[in-house]
Amino acid sequence: MLTIPVLLENDSYDVAVGDGVRHHLGQVLRELRGGAPKQVAIITEQAMIDAGWVHDLVIDAATVICTIEGGEASKSLSTIERLCTELVEAGLSRNDVIVGVGGGIVTDVAGFCAATYHRGIRYVSVATSLLAMVDAAVGGKTGVNLSVGKNLVGAFWQPSAVLCDTETLHTLPPREWACGRGEIAKYALLRGEGGEDLLDLDLHEQVGACVADKAMVVSSDERESGRRALLNYGHTLAHALETIDLEGGASLDLRHGEAVAIGLVFAAELAFDLGRISEDRVRAHRRIVGGLDLQGEIPRGLSAAHLVDLMGRDKKANHDLTFILDGPAGIEVVHGVDGAVVRSSLERVGCLP
Repeated sequence: MLTIPVLLENDSYDVAVGDGVRHHLGQVLRELRGGAPKQVAIITEQAMIDAGWVHDLVIDAATVICTIEGGEASKSLSTIERLCTELVEAGLSRNDVIVGVGGGIVTDVAGFCAATYHRGIRYVSVATSLLAMVDAAVGGKTGVNLSVGKNLVGAFWQPSAVLCDTETLHTLPPREWACGRGEIAKYALLRGEGGEDLLDLDLHEQVGACVADKAMVVSSDERESGRRALLNYGHTLAHALETIDLEGGASLDLRHGEAVAIGLVFAAELAFDLGRISEDRVRAHRRIVGGLDLQGEIPRGLSAAHLVDLMGRDKKANHDLTFILDGPAGIEVVHGVDGAVVRSSLERVGCLP
């Protein structure tokens, strides 16, 4: 088992990575700051229950199980309202604990529920998907979607502990693997030269390395006022693509990591068009994405103008187009990118005007 500390000013916690670490949940709950809870609410998906990842958890407290549907549609304010109502009806108090068992959608929803129920209660994440382990469950960013954009309502709320149980990955469907690998590609690129070595590690080490990379960034910038924004590399276009599905029009059927992979390649193409990087560096982006069995091409038939409009709603933007882009000084936040250049780059890689 690997134990990786996330060192924060007030709310430091450990991330445990390894086969079967979910069985440490009972001990984690007993040793929480503020004392062991009298009651625990598990927020999960029915698929987690059916797979057996919930009922074999040993918890020395009264337990209530709340379920959400799979998919981005569950990341909504209506879901939060329903869950909080169920928690009230179950009698969950401010001194109790929410445990999220599942992938990235569960960790986002359960974390935001914990951040808002009774103005904030303790929360433990048991991550069962690759995406949740390498990204979503660590760092305290929680939130839900609106019909006009991804993750536009949320809160910073740090978990008390995170358990990344790599045993659960053995039953992961192929597209869920892709979802997590998109974030692994991001970490490889953020490492700069030599980042491709991340792809050569075994799964256990790969998860641990990504968690350690994120923990280091979060420790230095907990609330994303600076360096932490780099963890959104590839996400500007990715969130725009995901918003197209939220709008209810054309369905792209993209998982988050698949969209991130496309966003990473486009970020490199845009950086090239802006004169920031060479063709070799663009090829490196494509090589890393391809090395993780991901596609980097934007779906055909999309409007460049519409995508630029959606990217203007990104949380990083300050009434402008803001991207995380590679360049001579490495990957950095770039504000005020010319929309005409972005549209031209999109059209060059196959988008309609």
